[in-house]
Amino acid sequence: MVALALWFVLSLPARAAEAASDFTLRDINGNPVTLSELKGKVVVLSFWATWCGPCKEEMPHMQAMYGKLAEQGLVVLSISTDDARSASKVKPYVMKMGYTFPVLLDRDATVIGAYNPSKTLPYTVVIDRSQQVVHRVSGYNPGDEVALASLVTTLVGSGAAQ
Repeated sequence: MVALALWFVLSLPARAAEAASDFTLRDINGNPVTLSELKGKVVVLSFWATWCGPCKEEMPHMQAMYGKLAEQGLVVLSISTDDARSASKVKPYVMKMGYTFPVLLDRDATVIGAYNPSKTLPYTVVIDRSQQVVHRVSGYNPGDEVALASLVTTLVGSGAAQ
């Protein structure tokens, strides 16, 4: 699995590079978070909503990956796409589940629209240390977290000396 992830990452320069679209969103405590300020870190954008069952299945795996790799340069930005009617459920849900990664609010779906115009959920984007989009996943099936963790571990490890 690691060899597959390494092959994927090493094959990226042959593909057209895609710069990550910058954005600023507020977290569940009202603090602004700007993607471009995270340059030099590996960033996973995880788009979800409180009403999305597969999203709720995926989130514990994001927490596990974040807990394991945050000190090595991984940032997971969990981006809730809940609208104004359901946004009040986001913070209580995050607190109840004990998630420690930053949770941002994309109430008008601007950011998910930039990354995923069809706005399917869950939707995951992996951004390397130079802020290039290197991987996208639409949906979640049990086992997807293994490949994602392998890719992210490789990316984090490849920049550890930076």
